[in-house]
Amino acid sequence: MMSTGEDDFLHELEIEVEAEVSLVEASRPEEVAGLPVTEWLFDPADAEREEIGLRGLLDAVEVLEDGRRPDDHVA
Repeated sequence: MMSTGEDDFLHELEIEVEAEVSLVEASRPEEVAGLPVTEWLFDPADAEREEIGLRGLLDAVEVLEDGRRPDDHVA
């Protein structure tokens, strides 16, 4: 069972990660990729990798919030 402090931390982390995912989505890397490289403000591939990593982190936070362990398989 998690303490209230851990629950608060996980909830705040989830909010922060969701905000970061929103920022990456708003950057529209798929549209930037269609522009000439000289007009890029960021590398669209980096943005896509960042989004994948953030979504993985968000999934991990949600698992911890649900109190499941990684070895608890859902059939």
